[in-house]
Amino acid sequence: MGDFLLVQTLNGLSFAALLFLLSSGLSLIYGVMKIVNIAHGSFFMVGTYVGLSVILKTNNFFLGALAGGLAVGVLGVIMERGFLRRFPLQPLPQMMITLGFALLFRDLSLLIWGGDPYILPCPEYLKGSVKIFHVVFPVYRIFVFCVATVVAVALWLFNEKTLVGAKLRAAVDDHEMAGGVGLNVPMISGCMFGLGAFLAGFGGVMGGPIFGVYPGLDFELLSLGFVVVIVGGRGSLLGSAVGSILVGLVDNFGKALIPELSYFTLFAPMALVVALKPTGLFGKE
Repeated sequence: MGDFLLVQTLNGLSFAALLFLLSSGLSLIYGVMKIVNIAHGSFFMVGTYVGLSVILKTNNFFLGALAGGLAVGVLGVIMERGFLRRFPLQPLPQMMITLGFALLFRDLSLLIWGGDPYILPCPEYLKGSVKIFHVVFPVYRIFVFCVATVVAVALWLFNEKTLVGAKLRAAVDDHEMAGGVGLNVPMISGCMFGLGAFLAGFGGVMGGPIFGVYPGLDFELLSLGFVVVIVGGRGSLLGSAVGSILVGLVDNFGKALIPELSYFTLFAPMALVVALKPTGLFGKE
């Protein structure tokens, strides 16, 4: 029983690491721009496909991860500047635009890479396993958790210790007041959208050796990303981190213990959090 709990906990934490890379950008985008970005799961999927292509060409996993993140980051900036900026603080048009892009990215991915599932190759030195107490656990999953931890610390330092981060917090707290005191809110919004897209694409490549990539991955992960944001609190990095851990553990234990009720075990706690604290655990009014 002890080994089972340890294995499921480790698997849940490694899954939480990928959820954080997905949801942190989603949360920041909503916090600054108030956009429910339906295309965010597509950013994750497209980044994985781009990373796969680069890895197969160069045999360099980390170059593929960087390329996947940058390619999707550029797509995000184009989306924000060319389309979403035309409808500032208009939730329905913005949501419909992101939905349209999500369907477009899905069809283009199917056209370019086909409908077969792919598993991304990871570096040779990360293919082994280590023994944790009596459990043998893949090195790569530990590596993914470490990468997500480094990203979380870097985002926290950026958000809390830099002038740009202070401007970002001001835009999250009061969009209109930030603009009134002279902050360039449209530029901040564009940068946050591009950063959120980059994190999703980078996270897609990180998760590729674990979950692979296939048509439909976008909307599967999008629903989990929204659960994380709702539970943790919109616009909160701490909320994204805590929400990712909670959702990763609940989802993993739910599927292992009662797979026929796996969706109930995931969405019931979310409904409870929304009922008791509509802003999420760390969200602001």
